[in-house]
Amino acid sequence: MTTRRIFINNLVVQASIGMLDHELVHRQPLHIDAEFDTTITQDVEDSDIGTVLDYRQLREALIEVSTTEHTNLLETLVERLADRIQNDFPTVERVKIRASKPEAFADCDAVGIEIERHR
Repeated sequence: MTTRRIFINNLVVQASIGMLDHELVHRQPLHIDAEFDTTITQDVEDSDIGTVLDYRQLREALIEVSTTEHTNLLETLVERLADRIQNDFPTVERVKIRASKPEAFADCDAVGIEIERHR
């Protein structure tokens, strides 16, 4: 089986995430990095995007899950992101998602959670 890796680096969304008082009332930036290993089921036809997994759809799924509703825990959000990818994109054999809060602490660039799943 041959696979192709698609990646999205540093996708920035405004998310309603967190349990602290200020996080419950204000959205904050969330950075998402993701990798998707997808099974290659057909030859790439340069003029037909339907012969590959369209990374625009992956990006939209990440944005929608991250911005639609409030989530208390970052751990919950990365689980939801992985669930969405695995449910909506059956050719994805492996998904790795890292979500981080760049404004959580002043003394570091970011704090976050990473998950990796295989089918």
